[in-house]
Amino acid sequence: MKIYLTAIIKAKEEHRAEVLEVLQNMVTETVKEEANELYTLHQGIEDKNHFVFYEIWKSEEGLKQHNERPYIKAFGDLVDEKLQEKPQIYLTEIV
Repeated sequence: MKIYLTAIIKAKEEHRAEVLEVLQNMVTETVKEEANELYTLHQGIEDKNHFVFYEIWKSEEGLKQHNERPYIKAFGDLVDEKLQEKPQIYLTEIV
């Protein structure tokens, strides 16, 4: 079963450039993963500190493997200090 994931990330103003760099690296690396079908990063028009990922994964197992990658763990290191709040993650399926 495919997994559809939407993640909302809100960077602190003073850390926006650093957070964006980490997020862009995540895109560069993630699109190489076999289990990934789509991995797009969007930035807010009205609030440039808001970022949204839209992802499609071939399986739950593939997503679990993704979350263990070093570039995803590097993002996890930013959460407490560089983000306004914990990212909002929505896992969905087509109904």
